[in-house]
Amino acid sequence: MPSRKTAAGAFGGGAVLFFILFGVTTPQQPATVADTVTTTPEVVNTSNEPPKADTGANTASHAQTAPAPATTRTQKPTVSAPTPAPAPTPAPTSNSETVSQKSAVRKAISYLNYAAFSHDGLVAQLEYDQFSHADAVYGADNSGADWNEQAAKKAKSYMSYSAFSRGGLIAQLEYDQFTQAQAEYGANAVGL
Repeated sequence: MPSRKTAAGAFGGGAVLFFILFGVTTPQQPATVADTVTTTPEVVNTSNEPPKADTGANTASHAQTAPAPATTRTQKPTVSAPTPAPAPTPAPTSNSETVSQKSAVRKAISYLNYAAFSHDGLVAQLEYDQFSHADAVYGADNSGADWNEQAAKKAKSYMSYSAFSRGGLIAQLEYDQFTQAQAEYGANAVGL
């Protein structure tokens, strides 16, 4: 059975923890008008003479009037309303890729790390993965692939498990949607 001392210690520790968490999670209160005080200068007449009304008749005959009364400047506090902080503006993005386009590029690179593809073959694969045609083309175009090298890799892959004539390999690469030039590059890369 816990003693009173243990219970009081647990309660006290819980209370301290509560106040710490409350202080950490409570949002800061916005500044009130009373918190924001600015000062503006105010001209105060310190002479004993009453202020003179300006008649608007400053002519040469009135030039020999009494000297102007001495004035001093004092600071009088005035209260101004706080100005709200400007809302943060999002940093401009360095490129204008959509999320789907970025995903298509990542997926295209992933496929190219796994197997060799022609441009059109990669687009077809991305479309199979439910990317729109535009995003699939964007992904293939921005994957960084050298399509000639992709044809060479595909040709080496075919030659590793089957025998091909030059014409047969070129036909197979064209079937995989490589261009004629890319298919010939692939055949040349494997020595055919």
